Amino acid sequence: MPKILLYISSKFTWIFLFYGTDINENRAHVHVGKRDTEKYCKIWLEPTISVADKGDLSEQQIKKILSIIENHKEKLMNQWRKFVKGETIKIITVKE
Repeated sequence: MPKILLYISSKFTWIFLFYGTDINENRAHVHVGKRDTEKYCKIWLEPTISVADKGDLSEQQIKKILSIIENHKEKLMNQWRKFVKGETIKIITVKE
């Protein structure tokens, strides 16, 4: 489960990651949660950003995640392309 982005806000550190089995899916997506999240949400990155599974996150948290993804979509897509190609992924850290 490579972590691809850490988004550090005043309330939470959001963890964005891919699962090893994600490579078999046709659409780019990311799993997102925070340190105490048991079930991460799944967000499609293409063709449009949308929620596939909200996991344990509240509606307010989902709104925040979608906003972060909108602002960092290109970085996330670059990470996805590297992941699919089997290239090394370096964690991107963003502080709010």
